[in-house]
Amino acid sequence: MRKSDDAGEILVVDDGLEFSAAVTRLLTARGYHVSTAVDGAQALASIGENQPDVVLLDVMMPGLDGFEICRQIKRNPRTRLVPVVLVTGLTSREDRMRGIEVGADDFLAKPPDWQELMARVQSLVRLKRATDDLESAESVMVSLAMAIEIRDPYTKGHCQRLANYAAALGESLHLSEEDIEALHLGGFLHDLGKISIPDSVLLKPGPLSDDEMTVMKQHPIVGARLCEGLRSLRRVHPIVRHHHERLDGTGYPDGLMRDEIPLLAQVLSIVDIYDALTTPRPYRRAVTRDEACAILLSESARGWRNEDLVQEFFAIGRPRRLDRPESNWTARIRAGLQANGSHVIAGAAHRTPARAGAVEGAALLRVSA
Repeated sequence: MRKSDDAGEILVVDDGLEFSAAVTRLLTARGYHVSTAVDGAQALASIGENQPDVVLLDVMMPGLDGFEICRQIKRNPRTRLVPVVLVTGLTSREDRMRGIEVGADDFLAKPPDWQELMARVQSLVRLKRATDDLESAESVMVSLAMAIEIRDPYTKGHCQRLANYAAALGESLHLSEEDIEALHLGGFLHDLGKISIPDSVLLKPGPLSDDEMTVMKQHPIVGARLCEGLRSLRRVHPIVRHHHERLDGTGYPDGLMRDEIPLLAQVLSIVDIYDALTTPRPYRRAVTRDEACAILLSESARGWRNEDLVQEFFAIGRPRRLDRPESNWTARIRAGLQANGSHVIAGAAHRTPARAGAVEGAALLRVSA
């Protein structure tokens, strides 16, 4: 807990008790709340439990040194935005370059100039607060997206399932942690623009007219505009705008073709269609996993979807990767599939697109919206 609304949370990591005590006295007198750690394991545990505004990190410590601790802080999506100041007696150019490589935000000589230390801490706390404000805005966006979902009782849980499915597929494709995080967030925000769609169109229990479809096709544009002002959503923006594009150029809103469509948008599009197909609607029944697979492979044959991505998605639930331990994302997609009334079965995806029949025609009337 902070001592006041204006105080910052500072974590001092140093195996030298005298230095930690001196810094604690100085910062506490200025209104900051200070916690300490004497080694890397204790520091990482403390950051995971109570994220600080700034970390003052000694470099030369037993076990994990300051460079490795900083690297782990910056590699974790939950803590990478926490400012880290390396406090060290090392002064060589090589040591500073190594600090930059592991993501350190600033450096202080040891012993430090106490006025300089205070100035750096004050500046970095302001930076962290600004970052927190952006994250709060991101949370507001997600809450707004969930409110849109609540408008339609038939889409209950859709955003959460999509977030899980998309992240699982991203991990299966060995995408970066940043891309997987964007896919997870994109699952919640992809239909943010539907806030502009009137209930008479959004909740219509049947196929949309041409005029209504024109209105519906505006939602990716509106959603993308809502995301434009947040730098933290820069990877999510193309997902929101382009998840209704098709590889042959017949999608919307921009009619992009093939590699013009961002990969993350293609991933979200596939899992979006899967979830829409396997969820009941007033105008059609939910299809089975096999039927959904057949429909998506049929769309691949038409030139709408990337067949490799479709195959990869349906392979996630099959036990073909026995050499890989099941990840958190994969476990979550298994849970999502089972909660959806589907079963993880072998042989669900076949290289030859199956005939989807009447189910496909009925389903595609609204799935693509």
